[in-house]
Amino acid sequence: MLDGSSPKAGIRHVLDPLLPGMPLDQIGQALASAYDALVSEGVPEHLAALVRQVKHTDLDVPPKSGRLALVVEDDPDVRGLAETLLDETELSVVGCDSAEKALTVLRKSGGDVALVFADISLAGQMDGIQLANAVATLWPKARLVITSGVAPERRDEIPDRAVFIPKPWRALDVLVEAGRAAKEAPPPVA
Repeated sequence: MLDGSSPKAGIRHVLDPLLPGMPLDQIGQALASAYDALVSEGVPEHLAALVRQVKHTDLDVPPKSGRLALVVEDDPDVRGLAETLLDETELSVVGCDSAEKALTVLRKSGGDVALVFADISLAGQMDGIQLANAVATLWPKARLVITSGVAPERRDEIPDRAVFIPKPWRALDVLVEAGRAAKEAPPPVA
């Protein structure tokens, strides 16, 4: 926080007025404000700037389950294949062709995202490595799977907890990662 207090103290300040009888829309607004404070204060500036640049649009998130698999791939055929494959799991699936669109989904439903399956090369200004770093920082409970047709040149920039699956990937490898993501408990609500 700007006054030197911890981000948790700032969240408490925002959430203090939340009383048992408060309408859900006001609770949602307070939580969004707390989230924005965390993003702007607890994230390296270059990642926070990228997240702020993402335009808020309404992307449809299918209601299959409470947990999501986010497929981020600029090739529509490969994205469609991954979406179809992941649709066979208990996760709902959302596909995006760019990291910017993926961040829009994450800002809207980040707590529900169990798996981010992203190619390194994407449409838009951000690549899959930048997206993976943003996800690792802002949504640390999401399982990260990075894929590419060539070995990543910037392997040291990929988050340690991310799994790399080379293209062409095997369906079984993707399903194993989706299964692991679905079994992991969602983050607690505090």
